[in-house]
Amino acid sequence: MARHFDGNKLVIASHNKGKVREIGELLAPFGVETVSVADLGLPEPVEDGDTFIANAEIKALAAARAAGLPALADDSGLEVAALDGAPGIYSARWAGPEKDFTLAMQLVNDRVGDNPDKRANFTCALTLAWPDGHVESFEGKVFGTLTWPMRGKKGFGYDPVFVPEGHDVTFAEMEPADKHAMSHRAMAFRQLIDACFKNA
Repeated sequence: MARHFDGNKLVIASHNKGKVREIGELLAPFGVETVSVADLGLPEPVEDGDTFIANAEIKALAAARAAGLPALADDSGLEVAALDGAPGIYSARWAGPEKDFTLAMQLVNDRVGDNPDKRANFTCALTLAWPDGHVESFEGKVFGTLTWPMRGKKGFGYDPVFVPEGHDVTFAEMEPADKHAMSHRAMAFRQLIDACFKNA
């Protein structure tokens, strides 16, 4: 049985403004006030896990212990079939110290090159952690294909080069509500809500 979240304030353990906004929008219907680690002036911990869930747990636990409040962390990335799953957990690092995802998307395109296999997926791990060290973790995936050149201005990260299965527009061309309905983050989020937010 998962631990139920019964507070009204939650720390979002991310310095990525796009993620903080998206998670805040997903939590809004539950009346939860959110504050980001950047707002609290908390540093980013070293993410040395070898899976999305391991890194999400590192971030959530660090934030929960530092803030004395439950914290929600997301670790997500793009996995490209032609690159044996890269950039994967290193998706943010491919964007460099300036977090330049235009650079990261160019790097993906350059490395895939003429390979006809354009399959890719986004994976999102969400971890809810409490200051006492308890964690609940969930993972969601959405599959699709890469496209080039980049298209759309509505998303963030690698959204402009990812077309989800069954669609002909990129995540960055979709209305946010349409993306929220089907994204990797939304899939992981639904599991989190069912386990930790809905009254049994």
